[in-house]
Amino acid sequence: MKSHPLMILETLDRHLRRPCELYVYGRSALALGYPGSPAAMHATMDVDAILPARDLATIEANDDFWAAQEATNRELADTGLYFTHLFEEKQVILGRDWLGRVVPLPSFVFVNLRLFRPATEDLVLTKMMRVDPQDREDIEFLLKQNDFDVGRFSALIAQVVIPPVPEINDAFEKNLRWLAPRALGLTHAP
Repeated sequence: MKSHPLMILETLDRHLRRPCELYVYGRSALALGYPGSPAAMHATMDVDAILPARDLATIEANDDFWAAQEATNRELADTGLYFTHLFEEKQVILGRDWLGRVVPLPSFVFVNLRLFRPATEDLVLTKMMRVDPQDREDIEFLLKQNDFDVGRFSALIAQVVIPPVPEINDAFEKNLRWLAPRALGLTHAP
């Protein structure tokens, strides 16, 4: 089976007429950003992306991007695959300066699309927005990655940016308590 996120992004790239940078997260980032990721991650039906605050005005004015997104979803409608989950960075739990830690995904050949994913520690933070068994499974996958650094993660926890939504803050705190014994050295909540 071909990776669903890759199919979605190849379709988007085909519809783009100008260069575009995309910061993917969620299961699509895990599927495309980590060699040997489980098949379940490649079976996700959508691609989630973060819109950086610094680029928001440019993205909102980029008619080419929005037309390509619409054409992608129209083309893929019969498959159940879609690309509609776009979140401003202020709507996602991330460490400050997350853009300085993004990882390029250069192994994919696109004409106009340049892909990035947040650093592994930031991806763990994004998965802490809900108390969900699948998100916790994804967190455990991320904790096993070679580039996960407990010290960096603890430092991010100390200066994490949480959207001002009580349910998200509650989920973050519950996930932090769940995570503490799994991530050696993580012993405090913000």
